[in-house]
Amino acid sequence: MYRVLIPIDDNESRALAQANYVTSLPSADEEIEATLLFVFTDDSSGDVPRSVTRVRSVRRAREHLEDHGVDVTIHEDSMEAVDNILRHAEEEDVDSIVLGGRKRSPAGKALFGSVTQRVILNTDKPVVVTGGAPDED
Repeated sequence: MYRVLIPIDDNESRALAQANYVTSLPSADEEIEATLLFVFTDDSSGDVPRSVTRVRSVRRAREHLEDHGVDVTIHEDSMEAVDNILRHAEEEDVDSIVLGGRKRSPAGKALFGSVTQRVILNTDKPVVVTGGAPDED
């Protein structure tokens, strides 16, 4: 089995892009186990329910993966996204991490940091970055 960690936020288009990438892999329905990780942070939008199963992006990604025969596990955590992503990747002993990229200006990256960049620099696991909608902040 090939195990992937899919950290997702509350953006549905990014979550679906990540799920779509996973289901496009060869023999995804037979060979892949996916773990969806949603991290509740202080900057999560106010309309995000505090139950991971009620978050639309989580539901949509899970439905897409399951509709394509991929086994899915859902985890939730809170506060620091990067630390939680790295910890779950190690604990789950995943083969790769599939992140949803967001388009930010250079100033936005400098001011707010980049979860994607910090994950890539702090893991020895392969990281795939999928496209997605521009940052709606």
